[in-house]
Amino acid sequence: MVFKRLLGSLGVGGPSVDTVLDPGAVAPGGVLGGQVHLQGGGADFTVEHITLELVARVEAEHDDGESEGTVVFHRQVVGGEFRLAEGERRSVPFSFPLPWETPITELYGQGLGIVLGVRTELGIAGARDKGDLDPLAVRPLPVQEAILEAFGGLGFGFKSADLELGRVNGTGQQLPFYQEIELSPAPKYAHRVNEVELTFLAGPAGLEVVLEADKRGGLFSEGHDVLTRFTVSHHGVEQVDWNVRVEEWMDGLVDHRASYAPQGSYADHDHGYGHGHGHGGGGGHGSGPGVGAAVAAGAAGLAVGVVGGMVAAEVVDEVGDFFEGDDEGEDEAQGDEG
Repeated sequence: MVFKRLLGSLGVGGPSVDTVLDPGAVAPGGVLGGQVHLQGGGADFTVEHITLELVARVEAEHDDGESEGTVVFHRQVVGGEFRLAEGERRSVPFSFPLPWETPITELYGQGLGIVLGVRTELGIAGARDKGDLDPLAVRPLPVQEAILEAFGGLGFGFKSADLELGRVNGTGQQLPFYQEIELSPAPKYAHRVNEVELTFLAGPAGLEVVLEADKRGGLFSEGHDVLTRFTVSHHGVEQVDWNVRVEEWMDGLVDHRASYAPQGSYADHDHGYGHGHGHGGGGGHGSGPGVGAAVAAGAAGLAVGVVGGMVAAEVVDEVGDFFEGDDEGEDEAQGDEG
């Protein structure tokens, strides 16, 4: 989806901007490239800067419930300090790495219901306008894909995915939000667990994997949440039996061994990790309704599909609202500066 919007701050006759991303999805930490196409207006203008913002639709939990808003999690200056003549056409190429914690939006080409975008800001003569907004597709890293494959191989099913404003305590989280992937339990765990929430926090050296299980209550006990964290490397992914590894993680989690982690060079554990994600805004456990997702059966081996009445049209509607609507007036939280 690419469209043009005249610079509202300059009125009729101002330049227009059209950003076109290189085709295909980008992995976290990978290079995002493309072109910013400019069309000169009815007079000469000095372009002070061209800045690209990475934005996300994020849920926030608070005392009154939940709300959604737009979060800017990266800004990158890709050009500027040149004269754009009347009617001139000019293209400015760009390339820069995505933040490692950028959420994944698709799995084998199937959308997860996560909405990310690239917004273009053009600064001219002291004015600026957020003119162009384009969808951003992010595929998983090999280790993320391998872990999701293993969950699917063990019989877990995809329920939904969303972005939560706040922090996961005890981790090296960099962005102001984190991604939760909600899974229905495999038959082996269905009598003990209602659902499992999976969070990936990637970095240059490896990946933090946070697992949270909503445990069922027993005859003399109430249900409660249990949580643990593991660290895995980006290297040697193909040398690990991830079905065995993930099953070990889950067995340790449901058996209350929060300090459990498999031994070896691919995993270590933060023994001081507490229960609960610990939202920065004071929220508790559990994700909101989020965006419905209809992921094709078999993607990453997950027994997915339409769950709980969620249909693909909901994803289309939410994405359409985000990219075609006017974001002005929404709260924004700014992340890293490029």
